[in-house]
Amino acid sequence: MPACQFELKITGMHCAACSSRIERVVSKLPEVEAVSVSLPTNRAQVKIKDGIERSEAVKTVIARIEKIHFGAKLVENEDLVAAWEKENREAREALTKQYRRLWPMVAAAVVLLYISMGHMIGLPLPSLIDPAVSPLAFALIQLVIVLPIMYLGFHFYRDGLSNLFQGAPNMDSLVAVGTGAAFLYSIFSTSQILLGDAGYAHNLYFESCGVLVTMISIGQYMEAKSKRKAGDAIGSLMRVVPQTARRYKDGKTEVVPISDLAEGETILVQPGERIAADGKVVEGTSEVDTSLLTGESIPKAVTVDETVIAGSLNGTHPLLIKVTQLGNDTVLAQIIRLVRSAQSSKAPVASLADRVSFYFVPTVMTLAVLTFCAWAIFSDEPISLAVKAMISVLVIACPCAMGLATPTSIMVSTARGAQLGVLIKDAVALEMAGKVNVIAFDKTGTLTLGEPKVIETIPFNGMKEEDALRLAASLEVRSEHPIAKALLKKAPSDLFEVQPTVLPGLGLSASVQASEVLLGNTALMMQHNVDISAAKSTLERLSASAKTPLLLAKGGVLQAVFSIADTVRPESVRVLKALRELGIRTLMISGDNKKTAEAIAAELGIDEVHGEALPQDKAKIIAELQTQGLKVAMVGDGLNDAPALAQADVGFAVAEGVDVSAQAGDIILMRHGLESVLTALRLSKATMRNIYENLGWAFGYNILGIPVAMGLLHALFNGPMLSPMIGGTAMALSSTSVVLNALRLRFFK
Repeated sequence: MPACQFELKITGMHCAACSSRIERVVSKLPEVEAVSVSLPTNRAQVKIKDGIERSEAVKTVIARIEKIHFGAKLVENEDLVAAWEKENREAREALTKQYRRLWPMVAAAVVLLYISMGHMIGLPLPSLIDPAVSPLAFALIQLVIVLPIMYLGFHFYRDGLSNLFQGAPNMDSLVAVGTGAAFLYSIFSTSQILLGDAGYAHNLYFESCGVLVTMISIGQYMEAKSKRKAGDAIGSLMRVVPQTARRYKDGKTEVVPISDLAEGETILVQPGERIAADGKVVEGTSEVDTSLLTGESIPKAVTVDETVIAGSLNGTHPLLIKVTQLGNDTVLAQIIRLVRSAQSSKAPVASLADRVSFYFVPTVMTLAVLTFCAWAIFSDEPISLAVKAMISVLVIACPCAMGLATPTSIMVSTARGAQLGVLIKDAVALEMAGKVNVIAFDKTGTLTLGEPKVIETIPFNGMKEEDALRLAASLEVRSEHPIAKALLKKAPSDLFEVQPTVLPGLGLSASVQASEVLLGNTALMMQHNVDISAAKSTLERLSASAKTPLLLAKGGVLQAVFSIADTVRPESVRVLKALRELGIRTLMISGDNKKTAEAIAAELGIDEVHGEALPQDKAKIIAELQTQGLKVAMVGDGLNDAPALAQADVGFAVAEGVDVSAQAGDIILMRHGLESVLTALRLSKATMRNIYENLGWAFGYNILGIPVAMGLLHALFNGPMLSPMIGGTAMALSSTSVVLNALRLRFFK
């Protein structure tokens, strides 16, 4: 994490009003430039201003958060897997405690509901506590039953009233005031019964108080359980690394904990086992499945000197691997850090919900007071109806659903993206990807495979194709040039033993079977007076199709022309067609010569092509498109395309090597192939659709629910008043429904 940033783990948050309050309070500190608090992850990302001492800023921010009665702890250099296991264990323990409190609350609430309302629907009630016979006993037995429920739900009153008195009410404040009002009014009614007015037996709201606290506790339990499931996707990444490894030394193996391994040591990985650390293969050949890390479904063949990453599954043969990275330095750890950072960031769409959440609770409390006054002063209804309406308004309102609507969807989708090989660095990129209407592609290694191939061999003067390849490959056998590798892949294995001479800018020459063999460009042939007139039409055809000709001569006579080209990825045509169907305009911006770029663009059906573009030219082209009001994405290799990736509204970096955190771009494509671009775009659209569904539910629920709770139906149409118990139950279920809807993104494909 940059020196100007740090991350805090926050405790004590219950709803969106809590996270919004922390953000507003911390953002007002002179040391802080920006802050983002995530309710689902209980994390805060804080960016401090230039010139501020980081350690002092951390102390100041933590002190300010603690002053408003929340907990804060610096997250730094944590063991990611150990930290996740600890958080997971703490979450399980918290759920167990909640569950243990729920059973007696539910049992007491059922009994309370039976006693208070059972007789209204004809259920038998002992005469000892029948309101018509013994109204005082009827009231006192309810008081005795509701007190344990309120004790078990004491945190609502402790936290809610504390925040209310500090001028920062939250969801707990609504519950505390609503149920507290019901309880106090019921105590008043009980006192009136005690003084001889039995009519107050019909004005008891002990059951509303007890059942509300119980139902909201059930809702919080369900919400907590759902939120824990929302973190399962990133948990599946953390679980793929084994906790032990086979240390290999002097031909012997020893099973040791990963914590005992050191860089430079060698480990043995048997077939079917997961690799415990990043490293290089020092012995063996096998196939490695990296699907859980990169989303790549096809196993990758690996041999000596090739890199493997922790968490990958070894296939058919044992491998000896020299450890290069352990623990928090592995590729997996980098992926997890990126995902967690993205989960703690906020999309622009979240700003509306945050603003509403901050003012929501005070507004609801004001509406509740106005509702009470309106019914008590301006209607002929009994005072009990005014109390009932006020309680209903307080308990039906739910800022939690609004606060969870956006971050929960982002939390699930970024983790799901990581499973599919799409690493999203922040929520802004996730939202913006779905709005892109122009995508610019680099050519080499992005639209093409980035490695030349022998497309065609055209023999002359009676030379056989196989013999021509053998001669050419014999001259290139010691070369590391990409064209040499392309020839060697096509040639037979029985090559000639030769000592080639390198002719800079021209090609190679060597003596083979007492004859001089030349391999190179037309200039080389002309320099040695080789007649190439027979290949004139072939050379013109290759030039027109932007393919590189490589000429072979033996004994001064032209023997063959090889057509060399960088081939397009097999999926490129399909992906570009899908992009056009989505209404997205496509560009190619390449540093290659214009003819080559235009030939590839024509083959792929790209709308616009720019060749011979330097890195700064690529960024300039994107900037010009942005001035037209277009949302532009750039897909490149993250290295020479860095300026363009940074300029674009969304930069898609094709991962090169294993240091994913160093890649340029907002979204890193870990899977080889352009399908990942479509995956990212579709994931963005699915996430935004999910967020709007959540926001629609959260806002719609409150917009419709609060007027009904205020008694609008009763006032206008003489309809029923909303029962506080129904309102409380709906409130408890609303946030759970939002989380469950977000969880659908776990199954995105």
